[in-house]
Amino acid sequence: MALIDHQTHFDADALNAPVIGIAARVGKHDSGMHQHQKGQLLYTPQGCMTIELQGCRSVLPPTQAAWIPPNTEHRVRMNNVVEYRSLYFDTNLFNNAPNTIQFLTVNELLKALIDRMSFWSWNIDIKQTLNTTALFWEEFQLALAEVHLLPIPSDPRVTGILNHFVTGEQSLPSLEEFSHHVGASSKTISRIFAKETGMSFQAWRQQWRLQRATELLALGQSVLDVSYTLEFSSDSAFIAFFKQHMGITPKQLF
Repeated sequence: MALIDHQTHFDADALNAPVIGIAARVGKHDSGMHQHQKGQLLYTPQGCMTIELQGCRSVLPPTQAAWIPPNTEHRVRMNNVVEYRSLYFDTNLFNNAPNTIQFLTVNELLKALIDRMSFWSWNIDIKQTLNTTALFWEEFQLALAEVHLLPIPSDPRVTGILNHFVTGEQSLPSLEEFSHHVGASSKTISRIFAKETGMSFQAWRQQWRLQRATELLALGQSVLDVSYTLEFSSDSAFIAFFKQHMGITPKQLF
Protein backbone atom coordinates (compact mmCIF):
# COMPACT_ATOMS: atom_id res chain seq x y z
CA MET A 1 0.00 0.00 0.00
CA ALA A 2 1.31 3.46 -0.88
CA LEU A 3 -1.83 5.63 -0.96
CA ILE A 4 -2.58 6.69 2.62
CA ASP A 5 -4.96 8.93 4.55
CA HIS A 6 -5.05 10.46 8.05
CA GLN A 7 -6.14 7.13 9.56
CA THR A 8 -3.20 5.15 8.16
CA HIS A 9 -0.49 4.23 10.65
CA PHE A 10 2.82 4.80 8.90
CA ASP A 11 6.41 4.48 10.09
CA ALA A 12 8.96 4.45 7.28
CA ASP A 13 11.70 3.26 9.63
CA ALA A 14 9.71 0.13 10.48
CA LEU A 15 9.67 -0.99 6.83
CA ASN A 16 12.61 -2.82 5.30
CA ALA A 17 12.33 -1.99 1.60
CA PRO A 18 15.19 0.10 0.14
CA VAL A 19 12.65 2.65 -1.13
CA ILE A 20 9.33 3.42 0.56
CA GLY A 21 6.86 5.68 -1.22
CA ILE A 22 3.66 7.30 -0.02
CA ALA A 23 1.03 9.43 -1.73
CA ALA A 24 -1.75 11.33 -0.01
CA ARG A 25 -4.14 14.21 -0.35
CA VAL A 26 -3.59 16.17 2.84
CA GLY A 27 -5.58 19.03 4.33
CA LYS A 28 -4.32 21.48 6.95
CA HIS A 29 -1.59 19.58 8.76
CA ASP A 30 1.38 20.11 11.07
CA SER A 31 3.78 17.20 11.47
CA GLY A 32 5.57 18.67 14.49
CA MET A 33 9.34 18.35 14.84
CA HIS A 34 10.47 14.79 14.05
CA GLN A 35 13.16 12.82 12.26
CA HIS A 36 13.65 9.57 10.35
CA GLN A 37 16.47 7.07 10.12
CA LYS A 38 15.86 7.05 6.37
CA GLY A 39 16.55 9.88 3.94
CA GLN A 40 13.39 11.57 2.69
CA LEU A 41 12.38 13.32 -0.50
CA LEU A 42 9.38 15.66 -0.15
CA TYR A 43 7.31 16.92 -3.06
CA THR A 44 3.86 18.37 -3.65
CA PRO A 45 2.58 18.41 -7.26
CA GLN A 46 -0.33 20.62 -6.13
CA GLY A 47 -0.34 23.28 -3.40
CA CYS A 48 2.72 23.99 -1.27
CA MET A 49 4.23 23.04 2.08
CA THR A 50 6.39 24.87 4.59
CA ILE A 51 9.48 23.12 5.92
CA GLU A 52 11.33 24.10 9.08
CA LEU A 53 14.71 22.57 9.89
CA GLN A 54 18.02 23.52 11.45
CA GLY A 55 16.72 26.94 12.46
CA CYS A 56 15.62 27.75 8.91
CA ARG A 57 12.37 27.91 6.98
CA SER A 58 11.50 27.21 3.36
CA VAL A 59 8.34 27.05 1.27
CA LEU A 60 8.16 24.21 -1.24
CA PRO A 61 6.06 24.98 -4.36
CA PRO A 62 5.13 22.42 -7.05
CA THR A 63 8.29 23.25 -9.02
CA GLN A 64 10.64 22.04 -6.27
CA ALA A 65 11.36 18.99 -4.12
CA ALA A 66 13.42 18.83 -0.94
CA TRP A 67 15.87 16.16 0.20
CA ILE A 68 16.14 15.71 3.96
CA PRO A 69 19.06 13.52 5.10
CA PRO A 70 18.61 10.81 7.74
CA ASN A 71 18.29 11.89 11.38
CA THR A 72 17.57 15.53 10.48
CA GLU A 73 14.93 17.12 12.70
CA HIS A 74 12.29 18.84 10.60
CA ARG A 75 8.71 20.03 10.62
CA VAL A 76 6.31 20.12 7.69
CA ARG A 77 3.18 22.25 7.61
CA MET A 78 0.36 22.46 5.04
CA ASN A 79 -2.11 25.33 5.26
CA ASN A 80 -4.43 24.05 2.56
CA VAL A 81 -5.23 20.83 0.72
CA VAL A 82 -2.15 19.54 -1.12
CA GLU A 83 -1.20 16.49 -3.13
CA TYR A 84 1.62 15.04 -1.06
CA ARG A 85 4.40 12.73 -2.24
CA SER A 86 7.19 11.37 -0.08
CA LEU A 87 9.98 8.89 -0.81
CA TYR A 88 12.09 7.32 1.95
CA PHE A 89 15.47 5.77 1.13
CA ASP A 90 17.69 3.44 3.11
CA THR A 91 20.78 5.55 2.46
CA ASN A 92 23.10 2.70 3.48
CA LEU A 93 22.15 1.13 0.15
CA PHE A 94 22.55 4.24 -2.03
CA ASN A 95 26.02 5.77 -2.25
CA ASN A 96 24.70 8.72 -4.26
CA ALA A 97 22.27 9.83 -1.53
CA PRO A 98 23.57 13.19 -0.21
CA ASN A 99 24.13 13.77 3.51
CA THR A 100 23.14 17.44 3.31
CA ILE A 101 19.81 19.20 2.74
CA GLN A 102 19.18 19.66 -0.98
CA PHE A 103 16.53 21.32 -3.11
CA LEU A 104 15.66 20.10 -6.59
CA THR A 105 14.00 21.68 -9.60
CA VAL A 106 11.32 19.20 -10.63
CA ASN A 107 11.01 18.73 -14.40
CA GLU A 108 8.41 16.51 -16.06
CA LEU A 109 10.60 13.40 -15.99
CA LEU A 110 11.53 13.75 -12.31
CA LYS A 111 7.89 14.46 -11.47
CA ALA A 112 6.83 11.25 -13.26
CA LEU A 113 9.50 9.22 -11.45
CA ILE A 114 8.49 10.57 -8.03
CA ASP A 115 4.85 9.88 -8.77
CA ARG A 116 5.51 6.32 -9.91
CA MET A 117 7.75 5.50 -6.93
CA SER A 118 5.26 7.03 -4.48
CA PHE A 119 2.66 4.46 -5.53
CA TRP A 120 4.92 1.43 -5.28
CA SER A 121 3.64 -1.31 -3.00
CA TRP A 122 5.69 -1.46 0.21
CA ASN A 123 6.50 -5.11 -0.49
CA ILE A 124 7.30 -4.70 -4.19
CA ASP A 125 9.97 -7.02 -5.59
CA ILE A 126 13.22 -5.04 -5.49
CA LYS A 127 14.12 -6.29 -8.97
CA GLN A 128 11.16 -4.34 -10.34
CA THR A 129 12.49 -1.09 -8.86
CA LEU A 130 16.15 -1.11 -9.92
CA ASN A 131 15.89 0.64 -13.30
CA THR A 132 13.47 3.32 -12.11
CA THR A 133 15.52 3.99 -8.97
CA ALA A 134 18.74 4.30 -10.98
CA LEU A 135 17.08 6.80 -13.33
CA PHE A 136 15.71 8.71 -10.34
CA TRP A 137 19.20 9.22 -8.87
CA GLU A 138 20.53 10.25 -12.27
CA GLU A 139 17.84 12.91 -12.56
CA PHE A 140 18.34 13.86 -8.90
CA GLN A 141 21.94 14.89 -9.57
CA LEU A 142 20.95 16.90 -12.66
CA ALA A 143 18.13 18.68 -10.81
CA LEU A 144 20.08 20.09 -7.84
CA ALA A 145 19.08 23.71 -7.34
CA GLU A 146 19.97 26.68 -5.19
CA VAL A 147 18.89 26.22 -1.58
CA HIS A 148 16.05 28.54 -0.54
CA LEU A 149 16.35 28.26 3.23
CA LEU A 150 15.55 31.37 5.23
CA PRO A 151 17.47 31.50 8.56
CA ILE A 152 15.26 32.41 11.52
CA PRO A 153 16.84 34.68 14.17
CA SER A 154 16.80 33.22 17.67
CA ASP A 155 17.52 36.42 19.60
CA PRO A 156 14.69 36.74 22.17
CA ARG A 157 14.41 40.46 21.47
CA VAL A 158 12.97 39.74 18.03
CA THR A 159 11.54 36.20 18.06
CA GLY A 160 8.16 37.05 19.58
CA ILE A 161 7.42 39.99 17.29
CA LEU A 162 8.85 38.17 14.29
CA ASN A 163 6.69 35.11 14.89
CA HIS A 164 3.62 37.35 15.12
CA PHE A 165 4.23 38.68 11.63
CA VAL A 166 5.62 35.51 10.04
CA THR A 167 2.64 33.37 11.05
CA GLY A 168 0.00 36.09 10.73
CA GLU A 169 -1.86 37.68 7.86
CA GLN A 170 0.08 40.96 7.78
CA SER A 171 3.14 41.88 5.79
CA LEU A 172 6.46 42.12 7.60
CA PRO A 173 6.96 45.85 8.23
CA SER A 174 9.91 48.03 7.32
CA LEU A 175 13.03 48.12 9.49
CA GLU A 176 11.91 51.30 11.21
CA GLU A 177 8.44 49.94 12.01
CA PHE A 178 9.80 46.58 13.11
CA SER A 179 12.29 48.32 15.41
CA HIS A 180 9.43 50.29 16.92
CA HIS A 181 7.51 47.06 17.66
CA VAL A 182 10.58 45.50 19.26
CA GLY A 183 11.49 48.60 21.23
CA ALA A 184 15.06 48.72 19.96
CA SER A 185 16.96 50.92 17.54
CA SER A 186 17.14 50.16 13.84
CA LYS A 187 20.88 49.75 14.22
CA THR A 188 20.39 47.07 16.90
CA ILE A 189 17.88 45.15 14.77
CA SER A 190 20.21 45.35 11.77
CA ARG A 191 23.07 43.92 13.84
CA ILE A 192 20.89 41.05 15.10
CA PHE A 193 19.82 40.03 11.61
CA ALA A 194 23.33 40.36 10.18
CA LYS A 195 24.81 38.26 13.01
CA GLU A 196 22.16 35.53 13.14
CA THR A 197 21.11 35.22 9.49
CA GLY A 198 24.05 36.58 7.52
CA MET A 199 21.59 38.89 5.78
CA SER A 200 20.52 42.49 6.13
CA PHE A 201 17.01 43.05 7.46
CA GLN A 202 15.89 44.25 4.03
CA ALA A 203 17.30 41.18 2.24
CA TRP A 204 15.69 38.91 4.86
CA ARG A 205 12.37 40.71 4.49
CA GLN A 206 12.46 40.27 0.70
CA GLN A 207 13.06 36.52 1.02
CA TRP A 208 10.26 36.27 3.56
CA ARG A 209 7.90 38.14 1.20
CA LEU A 210 8.78 35.67 -1.54
CA GLN A 211 7.99 32.68 0.69
CA ARG A 212 4.80 34.26 1.97
CA ALA A 213 3.70 35.11 -1.57
CA THR A 214 4.10 31.45 -2.55
CA GLU A 215 1.97 30.37 0.41
CA LEU A 216 -0.79 32.89 -0.34
CA LEU A 217 -0.88 32.02 -4.03
CA ALA A 218 -1.17 28.33 -3.11
CA LEU A 219 -4.17 29.22 -0.96
CA GLY A 220 -5.86 30.55 -4.08
CA GLN A 221 -5.41 34.29 -3.52
CA SER A 222 -5.19 36.45 -6.62
CA VAL A 223 -2.03 38.25 -7.68
CA LEU A 224 -3.75 41.54 -6.90
CA ASP A 225 -4.64 40.43 -3.36
CA VAL A 226 -1.15 39.07 -2.67
CA SER A 227 0.56 42.20 -3.94
CA TYR A 228 -1.72 44.31 -1.69
CA THR A 229 -1.18 42.10 1.38
CA LEU A 230 2.60 42.18 0.97
CA GLU A 231 2.58 45.93 0.33
CA PHE A 232 3.94 46.07 -3.20
CA SER A 233 3.32 49.31 -5.05
CA SER A 234 1.34 47.47 -7.76
CA ASP A 235 0.53 43.99 -9.00
CA SER A 236 3.00 44.47 -11.87
CA ALA A 237 5.75 45.31 -9.36
CA PHE A 238 4.92 42.11 -7.47
CA ILE A 239 4.96 40.01 -10.66
CA ALA A 240 8.36 41.46 -11.62
CA PHE A 241 9.73 40.75 -8.12
CA PHE A 242 8.40 37.20 -8.16
CA LYS A 243 9.77 36.43 -11.62
CA GLN A 244 13.16 37.90 -10.74
CA HIS A 245 13.54 35.48 -7.81
CA MET A 246 11.63 32.42 -9.03
CA GLY A 247 12.31 32.59 -12.76
CA ILE A 248 8.59 32.23 -13.53
CA THR A 249 5.46 34.30 -12.98
CA PRO A 250 2.95 33.55 -10.19
CA LYS A 251 0.50 32.25 -12.80
CA GLN A 252 3.10 29.82 -14.16
CA LEU A 253 3.90 28.52 -10.68
CA PHE A 254 0.27 27.54 -9.92
